[in-house]
Amino acid sequence: MVLRMMLAQWLRLDTPPHAVVATALPLLAGGPKRLAHGVFATLTRGEAKLPDVPTLPPEVAARWGERAEAIAAGIAQPPPLDLSLRSEDAGEGLGGTSLASLNRRLPRGTRVEDLPGYDDGAWWVQDLAASLPARLLGQGDGKCALDLCAAPGGKTLQLAAAGWNVTALDNSSRRLERLRQNLTRTGLAADIVEADAMGWEPDTVFDAILLDAPCTATGTCRRNPDVIHRIGPRQIEAMATLQSQLLERAANWLAPGGRLIYAVCSLEPDEGEDIAAACNLKTDPVTKDELPSGVSPTAEGWLRTDPGMLADSGGMDGFFVARFAG
Repeated sequence: MVLRMMLAQWLRLDTPPHAVVATALPLLAGGPKRLAHGVFATLTRGEAKLPDVPTLPPEVAARWGERAEAIAAGIAQPPPLDLSLRSEDAGEGLGGTSLASLNRRLPRGTRVEDLPGYDDGAWWVQDLAASLPARLLGQGDGKCALDLCAAPGGKTLQLAAAGWNVTALDNSSRRLERLRQNLTRTGLAADIVEADAMGWEPDTVFDAILLDAPCTATGTCRRNPDVIHRIGPRQIEAMATLQSQLLERAANWLAPGGRLIYAVCSLEPDEGEDIAAACNLKTDPVTKDELPSGVSPTAEGWLRTDPGMLADSGGMDGFFVARFAG
């Protein structure tokens, strides 16, 4: 893992070799420092370089299907910085480009704390793909929404800014603390519940539910390329079982006429399309006019994004999103 980090610093981030050694080798105190140093030195002397397009392991390419080549090309490009805006005028002075309403995309390397509006909570960091599930619930107009597995809170902030009365549930006190900090900085409000969704029972039903379920996170592979190598069938199967259980429970808490969003930041069909197809819920089809330019719904009315999409604009993370009607 440390050697992989060293290579990533050198090859992807253009960190000088001496700086890589100085920062990474101390992490191997008591471990194979000489081995890692020797391998790294051999590669730097040989002027090793990354291929133009990463090579996916055959089993990963098979899982990701016909989009595997485009995804691999997307991984080769470091992601830019996406911001979700509290309101359209919150983007004043930020520069960059806008790929959708309430979105601002800035070059990679931008120091977040120095951007105008940070102290005022005018925006928060959130990849464009990660913002799509909450967008598909529309305006709240004071109605009640449940954000399951909510921390660190990007989607909670979106829902609150869109006028929903939000209940944000998560089982991690540490991650919920980050959510509280984000709410304080942005001046937005939500009722926070620390609980496990598999054991929690609400006192009421909700007009909207957003389940951004725990997953293998393979959709974040351009930010975390190690997921390509450490995630396999065993982890995917375990997550898919939990996701099905969570979706079944969440459906019981949806008010008649309400909407339920199921989302995962995974590129695995087992965690996305297969879960949506197997559940006993009525799909509320996503339409093209609800999505950023260049992104389209699937034939089933679901949404699938991947790092190969919007390549000319900097790409996006991988997500699966299905919307159901109560």
